[in-house]
Amino acid sequence: MPANPLGRALRNRRAGHHTLVWARPDLQAPETFTLTSPAFDHGAPIPERHRGRLFGPNISPALAWTTPPAGTAELVLIVQDPDVPLGKPATHALTLGIDPSLRGIPENGLTDPSPIRGLKHGKGPLGRRGWAGPMPVRSHGPHSYVFQLFALDSRPDLPAKFTLADALHAMAGHVIARARLDGTYEIR
Repeated sequence: MPANPLGRALRNRRAGHHTLVWARPDLQAPETFTLTSPAFDHGAPIPERHRGRLFGPNISPALAWTTPPAGTAELVLIVQDPDVPLGKPATHALTLGIDPSLRGIPENGLTDPSPIRGLKHGKGPLGRRGWAGPMPVRSHGPHSYVFQLFALDSRPDLPAKFTLADALHAMAGHVIARARLDGTYEIR
């Protein structure tokens, strides 16, 4: 497939890691637990089966984490792409209501509705709720997909159709620990 001229033209334009939720001063906390996936290693490519689709399945990768700290009332997962050629990262998953006694989410567990009781998905790209896999602009170069897991000391009380802004407002001042896993994806 020939190179995409738009992707090549925008190669040096990226939102940047400094725009991630992870970088927000009001969400800083110790990294006292870890986040992994059996599908890919930290910093490695995300398998093709987990790529985004405008139509058809968006199969989220399985995730696992070590025990969050005592006092954790809820976990929140936010997956973002800081390499989009926009002013802010694209959100690929926004999930609240994760029970801290769980040690992971199985493959395709981030669908909407989720097979896991209690999970609530906020609005992501294109109005989609649940997992929206990687769909970078062809020929733009590799994109990072940053899986950010936050341990909160309280449960946010948000409306059913919450947004990222709603979640961030509710999380501020309540993050007691966090974990991160980065994957990459590229469409040449």
